[in-house]
Amino acid sequence: MNIIPIGIWGGYPKANGATSSFLIEQDGYNLLFDCGSGVLASLQNYIPLEKLDAVVISHYHADHIADIGSLQYSRLINYYTGNPMPPLPIYGHTQDKEGFAKLSYKEQTVGIEISDRTSYTVGPFTLSFCPTVHPVYCLAMKVTAAGKTAVFTGDTEWTEPLVEFSKGADLLISEANLYEEYLGKSPGHMAGSEAGTLARLAEAKQLILTHLPQYGELENIAEAARGQYDGEVELAVVGKKYTLI
Repeated sequence: MNIIPIGIWGGYPKANGATSSFLIEQDGYNLLFDCGSGVLASLQNYIPLEKLDAVVISHYHADHIADIGSLQYSRLINYYTGNPMPPLPIYGHTQDKEGFAKLSYKEQTVGIEISDRTSYTVGPFTLSFCPTVHPVYCLAMKVTAAGKTAVFTGDTEWTEPLVEFSKGADLLISEANLYEEYLGKSPGHMAGSEAGTLARLAEAKQLILTHLPQYGELENIAEAARGQYDGEVELAVVGKKYTLI
């Protein structure tokens, strides 16, 4: 399994960047987790849009869905120029019915419901989900393929169920939007120390931090995580390939 950060920012992208999103590849199948602002432009540095096989959306805040419309237009333009493709599946929860409805567009994309009550086979992947603590309903995602597992927390405050959900993950990709001085002051997000604690309690083999703030010294967030977790900690790097073998 290959995992490539497409964007790393929370809320909005810094100049020439994109909000938190990840391309997950196994056996030539390309799955995108979240599709916020700037993601579509960044994604094309790694695969043609026509090679995207599926998208999973954690929740319907703009920094996680802003480029869905542009992705849908890209499929429509291919249709008009004589290169039609099968509808692209976009997986999302139905707790926000209006948001879910927008995942389907003119037979170019089709919304498919996900929930935390079952697991799903998507290409070579097995996907399962866990609700998080966020101002709107949001799902963390576990991806398993060829005996390896990656967990993506999505947006969340600290929540105990994520420990069991992330247990033994080969790679834990955790949001870390807060510096320690803002811990508990901003709803729906974690600080670096909490991401580190999650990795330690879950006995994850590696921790990658994402959904980062646009200000301050980001390395301080990584250091706070290292203070709670003895494994490998890294700020997500756009374009870097993390391979689970």
